[in-house]
Amino acid sequence: MLCLKMSRLRSAMLKGKRAGLEVVESAKPKQKRSKKAVKEEETTHASSPSPAYHTFHAPADVLLLRSQLLSWYDKEKRELPWRTLAVTESDLNIRTYAVWVSEIMLQQTQVATVIDYYNKWMTRWPTLQDLAAATLEEVNQMWAGLGYYSRGKRLHEGAQKVASELQGQMPRTVDSLLKQLPGVGRYTAAAVGSIALGQVTGAVDGNVMRVLCRLRAIGADSTSPAVTEALWRQANTLVDPERPGDFNQAMMELGARVCTPKAPLCSQCPVRSHCHSFRKVHVQQEKNSRKLLGKLDRKPSTLPDIEDCMTSDTCPLCPSEPWDDDLGVQNFPRKPAKKPPRVERTLTCVVVRPGEDGEDEYLLTQRPNKGLLAGLWEFPSLLQGEKSAGMKEKRALCAQISGLLGTHLTESLFRYVGEVVHIFSHIHQTYVVHSVCLKDADTQTATENAQWLTGSALQEAAVSTAVKKIVKLCDSVDSQKEQSSKGGKRQKHTSTKNNKNQQTSKKPKLSAAGSGSRQLSLSVFFNSVQQES
Repeated sequence: MLCLKMSRLRSAMLKGKRAGLEVVESAKPKQKRSKKAVKEEETTHASSPSPAYHTFHAPADVLLLRSQLLSWYDKEKRELPWRTLAVTESDLNIRTYAVWVSEIMLQQTQVATVIDYYNKWMTRWPTLQDLAAATLEEVNQMWAGLGYYSRGKRLHEGAQKVASELQGQMPRTVDSLLKQLPGVGRYTAAAVGSIALGQVTGAVDGNVMRVLCRLRAIGADSTSPAVTEALWRQANTLVDPERPGDFNQAMMELGARVCTPKAPLCSQCPVRSHCHSFRKVHVQQEKNSRKLLGKLDRKPSTLPDIEDCMTSDTCPLCPSEPWDDDLGVQNFPRKPAKKPPRVERTLTCVVVRPGEDGEDEYLLTQRPNKGLLAGLWEFPSLLQGEKSAGMKEKRALCAQISGLLGTHLTESLFRYVGEVVHIFSHIHQTYVVHSVCLKDADTQTATENAQWLTGSALQEAAVSTAVKKIVKLCDSVDSQKEQSSKGGKRQKHTSTKNNKNQQTSKKPKLSAAGSGSRQLSLSVFFNSVQQES
């Protein structure tokens, strides 16, 4: 009995001691984590395995998804020229080159826009050797209007490197594509490797990212390292080892046509049975409807409760923002807000001279080989420091044009035309357009980076879409001036004719007494009779 009491006493003392220690620990001030510790934690999150909720951990589910997706793709895929070539071209080198060209063109550009450019490109340069022998000017000319012009330059550089350093043989693995071709990143290497070379690897572009985020309810910032690595792991898990290229294209097709950024067609999705987002929408809808009916706790749900992530508070893949019923599956993925584009205004002068064949010619100058629109031709321009173009800037641009022509011009020759707005990926550009008309057809350029082109030649030259917009504005203004001029001549001619008619009909007319006209006085009447007799 005494032993039992002593044992209970010791137990109580130990408990009190532990409690005291816990109180002391909780009272200690929390140390601020260093930047290094925070960075190490983020790296650990990025490299740590994803929670089971965000992965495909059941082999049967993976096999079923592959089968469903590829069956849909075989029936619904679009017939695209690069897909046809990837299947029909037996030469591995040409096939790899053709798929590489298509993937570079498709970066940040819609399929419908690319098709025509791709067909023209492959007709002109059907092999890598043909492209390597071309000039950068020819490549820029072919690429004109497609945007992101550095892509064409990188293709050209890559072709020349393969021709000169790799004995004309395209790389044969994903790693070598990534390391040896300029402008080829992780996605492009994986896409070309799987489609052209049959390499078993997943490929994550914008469309695939959206599909995977919705399938596995990944709602964290899709650009974060943790999400990026999780998506690539999922893509590599899901890819079909027997048809890797078709599987990757099927995922892209699904994202482009069904699992779209806005208004996704969930009812047409072949893999919606695997989609956590789709299930979550229906569970939320039923809960909301039962709330409205006041039956939330009276009737059990007809849909099974969705399995939520068990570590959502600390999970690097779960959304940090609350669920929005209005968005539905569009709650996934979440992207950070885009930075607003930089606003710029550029003073531009369209210098025109009479051409030999009666067609006006335009003065164009070539941009530097690096930076925005590298190597393309444009009208003489000067970036404005302020919103309105002052005389100082006009003088500076006038001096620039004078240097190009080896002559002296004054800013008084400038005639305001209007403004053209063009949106680049990160710049909201406004061109403040002026024009100068030279009377001397023999005006020559004094530098190598300037040339005269006719309007028709300009349309085929290596110029940006913005330059063509400026030409269109000038043509429109000229057309309006011509119409106004013709209208003025017609009005003047009509006025002259009316004056003649009035002069020939100066004779006064007699009016009947019953008419509403003013009657003549007797003296005027007799004078009129004498003049006529």
